[in-house]
Amino acid sequence: MMNSQPGTLYVVATPIGNLGDISMRAIETLKSADRILAEDTRRTQQLLTHLGIKGSLVSLHDHNEKQRVEQVAEWAQQGESLVLVSDAGTPLISDPGYALVSQLREKEIDVVPVPGACALIAALSAAGLPTDRFCFEGFLPAKRGARKKALELIKQEVRTTVYYESTHRIMDMLEDMQEVLGGERYLVLARELTKRFETFISGTVEDVLAQLNEDTDQRKGEFVVMVKGVPSDNTSALDVSSEDVLKLLLPHVSTKTASQIGASLTGLPKKELYQLAVQLKEGD
Repeated sequence: MMNSQPGTLYVVATPIGNLGDISMRAIETLKSADRILAEDTRRTQQLLTHLGIKGSLVSLHDHNEKQRVEQVAEWAQQGESLVLVSDAGTPLISDPGYALVSQLREKEIDVVPVPGACALIAALSAAGLPTDRFCFEGFLPAKRGARKKALELIKQEVRTTVYYESTHRIMDMLEDMQEVLGGERYLVLARELTKRFETFISGTVEDVLAQLNEDTDQRKGEFVVMVKGVPSDNTSALDVSSEDVLKLLLPHVSTKTASQIGASLTGLPKKELYQLAVQLKEGD
């Protein structure tokens, strides 16, 4: 097994639930580290204790990451072997570490990944949704207005879209999805991955909401929400037929009404059709 190199930051993935998912390489890297940079030192200490590792822990989280960069760079330049871990899973994936990694690389300090568990990939691998192309959006905004605006952006998305969500907001999220995307949009909800109560729930937004309303235990835990994309033939860019529809409508109805009717007929976004309608009227 390769020994840790001095002056290097190792980005180490840790289990998202089942402690058996830690890799041998991750264990060896943690053992040989001079310092371990942890999002939550208490949680990481529990993992180290389980593994029988005595590590030197340093906190590195959203609130102190930028202030830590120069100190971490100095440690690396002094030849220390450093490890970055998050609470669980792969660091930087909706977790701290971006500022540190980007600035260390700018300073030409080696950054080495030690891959392993990641809730995003674990959920997709068992969801039965298309994964040849997907987009990861992390957590949706906490406020309803901003969350609905974010969901508007995927109404015509052809790729599978993946979100993380907490137990406190899962119902609000699904209710907003029903309103913005429609109750018939298909999704898969993965809950408590690799843990005792791991569950996959799939169906339309309406179906999944009904299941969570019926069984409140299914609202508890950490969630990965995967939304199936719309068929690509419904999301083509504005074309001649769309323009023709608007040209027929505009002499008889307002720009707003023309774009609404055009959206119903073509399946294209109202905003795009409205913008095209404005351009057509200005060109008259």
